[in-house]
Amino acid sequence: MQEEVTGNLQGLKTSEIKALERLYRRRVAPTEVVSSELCAQLATLAAEMHRQVGVLIDRRGAIQHVIVGDASKIVLPDFGRIRGGAGRFRGLRLVHTHLRNEPLTRDDLTDLALLRLDAVAAITVDAAGRPGKLYIGHMVPDGPAAELPPEPATAPRTNFVDLIAGLESQFGRAHRVASTDVGKDRALIVHVQLGRAKDTEARIAELRELCRTAGVKVLDLLVQRRPEPDPKFLVGRGKLDDILLRAMQLGAEVVIFDPDLTPGQARAISEATELKVLDRTMLILDIFAQHATSRDGKLQVELAQLGYALPRLIEKNTMMSRLTGGIGGRGPGETKLEINRRRARERIHLLEKRLEDLAADRRLRRKQRGRRELPIIAICGYTNAGKSTLLNSLTEGNARAENKLFATLDPISRRLRFPEEREVVITDTVGFIRDLPEELVAAFRATLEEMADADLLVHVVDASDPDRDQQIRAVEGILNDLGLSDKPRILVWNKADKLEDTDADHLAVHGGGFVVSSLDRATFGPLLLGIERMLWQAGKDAPVARAAHA
Repeated sequence: MQEEVTGNLQGLKTSEIKALERLYRRRVAPTEVVSSELCAQLATLAAEMHRQVGVLIDRRGAIQHVIVGDASKIVLPDFGRIRGGAGRFRGLRLVHTHLRNEPLTRDDLTDLALLRLDAVAAITVDAAGRPGKLYIGHMVPDGPAAELPPEPATAPRTNFVDLIAGLESQFGRAHRVASTDVGKDRALIVHVQLGRAKDTEARIAELRELCRTAGVKVLDLLVQRRPEPDPKFLVGRGKLDDILLRAMQLGAEVVIFDPDLTPGQARAISEATELKVLDRTMLILDIFAQHATSRDGKLQVELAQLGYALPRLIEKNTMMSRLTGGIGGRGPGETKLEINRRRARERIHLLEKRLEDLAADRRLRRKQRGRRELPIIAICGYTNAGKSTLLNSLTEGNARAENKLFATLDPISRRLRFPEEREVVITDTVGFIRDLPEELVAAFRATLEEMADADLLVHVVDASDPDRDQQIRAVEGILNDLGLSDKPRILVWNKADKLEDTDADHLAVHGGGFVVSSLDRATFGPLLLGIERMLWQAGKDAPVARAAHA
């Protein structure tokens, strides 16, 4: 073992460094957190140098590191973090001095969690160099660090062997419970309420639902209110430390932020925490990737992902500035980062061309469908409002309908027969969500063309959702952005089976639409009459109207 003193050695005398090196000769009984003799020696050295002095002790009682700080803090050597072996600790405990008579500090508890130390202990030192109280802290499963009652540094009482055995047993049990979530990412979600936003609860509920749909296990939620986002971390630096500490305590591998992060913020947070960092848009894109099944859908998802990732492409290692070498790589060359960006742009161009070809095929099919003079109805609305279930019930179809967000990505068309031998084509479309990412709108524009060609839009609303008014406004805003605000449409209040009778009656009278339950075909009568009036009012068939402006 190399008996070297690390830390702030500037200005120390040779004799003081020698005295610090002699600490390596000390031994502590395995049952002791720290011996009274070592406490006295650390206190004397700290008072003489007016600096914090610390040691890292292994479980055999041998001193592995001696560190010197300044009057207010101590910086531990960089020996990396450990993430594996749940229920196990590093096998080292930190014992150091405090010159200001303070108990364990935030920095102490942060080091405890990040480095997975067995324990951290602080010895208070008076001006004469006498040790006072001994403060001991340790980690606990799924919670903040625990601190033991202070004890005299001249006569420590805590049995370290019993303490660490009990802790590892607790963490082992917690790991066995966590292991039941096989295949699920374990994540913290972080919501930042900016300004006077009033939809915080709804956004948090929606973020939790996005995580459930993506197969992410949410371990905890952290909320911060800020007048404006921090330009570097979105949250404040202190809150970022809290996030990191909580992630280490709970064993989280992912941190998911709402609202979205800028490329610089995502990079800065990732570098500061060494955790996988996602935001709301990245989570939505992941859900789309899981649910995409058709060729169109997969291409559209890949295009959206590349469009979002392009400004975030960066090399994380020190080789970022190296030029490619060898034959064909000499001369000005390109950096690895530039190559990745160029390849991403080339792939985006290729995907756009393929999607345009597919869009042309869809336009041809719609044109042929138009020649058959069938009116087209497009079902639109907020995600998970029950659109696919409504389509299945109206047409006795088998479209995928699940209690998940974005279960439908590709438009699904079915025929619906009305009286007097009249038929319509009814199409289910991808669900909307507030703050719909621009990348998704751009990538799915071909899919959204189905609504542009429709004669009538049926806007389905989850009437049982407490945030339904905000959802309606979000959908109306997206329709306006797509240039569809003037398109004829009908409002449908779905999931009436989840409403009280009085609420359903109030919506029927004052809601300005039709109240239905997609699970009960008996509630469809007024809706079907309303569709019939919109398409064939005054005895004028929609195909005639379509032919007039074709």
